[in-house]
Amino acid sequence: MAPNATVEATGVLNELDAETIDGGLAKDVTPLKRAEKRKIKLVWRNVIAFGYLHLAAVYGAFLMLTSARLYTIAFAFVLYVVSGLGITAGAHRLWAHRSYKAKLPLRIILAVFNTIAFQDCALHWARDHRVHHKYSETDADPHNATRGFFFSHIGWLLCRKHPEVIAKGKQLDISDLEADPVLRFQRKHYMILMPLACFVLPTIAPVYFWNETWTNAWFVATLFRWTFILNVTWLVNSAAHKWGDKPYDKSISPSENRTVASFAFGEGWHNYHHVFPWDYKTAELGNYRMNLTTAFIDFFAKIGWAYDLKTVSKEIVEKRVKRTGDGSHTTWGWGDKDQDQYEVKHATIINQKED
Repeated sequence: MAPNATVEATGVLNELDAETIDGGLAKDVTPLKRAEKRKIKLVWRNVIAFGYLHLAAVYGAFLMLTSARLYTIAFAFVLYVVSGLGITAGAHRLWAHRSYKAKLPLRIILAVFNTIAFQDCALHWARDHRVHHKYSETDADPHNATRGFFFSHIGWLLCRKHPEVIAKGKQLDISDLEADPVLRFQRKHYMILMPLACFVLPTIAPVYFWNETWTNAWFVATLFRWTFILNVTWLVNSAAHKWGDKPYDKSISPSENRTVASFAFGEGWHNYHHVFPWDYKTAELGNYRMNLTTAFIDFFAKIGWAYDLKTVSKEIVEKRVKRTGDGSHTTWGWGDKDQDQYEVKHATIINQKED
């Protein structure tokens, strides 16, 4: 099928793409967001592989509850955290969106974490994610949410890419990614590094260091852990594009999903993220409670390994909320015109002084 030349950009990648003062596009692109009806071509190798993976993960969950050692469970959790950060702080916020910069030691750490995650090399992940933002919910979107929850969650990996995904991906400028020696090294040696980092070492370590059984090591520390982080990542594409409030832009599907944010280390504040994708926090939050990735980046900023952290001013956020939000945004603070007057009347003010 020939690429559909009518597909237009529906989102922004960074602050340079913004056409309005509050980070948006000047043109209303909502009517463009329709999925073309087409016959899906399944990739049976992927269907079988993911089928086995999820059955193995169910068995791994059973073993985790019945026979796996606590060391193995803790090890699986640590791998889940570091591989998650390899996606969120690495492939996503650093390389896909350039929302901050990282010195060589941090880029190496993130590349290692990203390899453990096994969601393709970071360069390819970042390229596809840029296409997702630039052409969100069109045929050029790799996991187009208008095709339904299943497709946006895992179905997009079980079939061949729409020609528009390939065509638009080739048009994007990824010279910055190709110029990074860390990303070039990972891509070149990925088929050696990935099996070792994701499968071989996580299976051997529990057996060697604390005499875990091979069965528990394989099904708990490796397959259950990998399946879990995969589905957490996919929930950002599916659940966070379906359920939640839209305080920043009511015309798009990405939503603020607290549950996804909890498991995905802050990636569930998706309405904000699609409106301001260059913000390194991917959220308006001023705390780390549901944004472990931001805490991770801020820590490395304190020691000088992360720098040029980009964020959005309160004034710009407020302008966008007022212009395109769905009204679900919390008040800006004491004295906000939308603040509930009952709340004002019955508030407790400690150590109050007379004006």
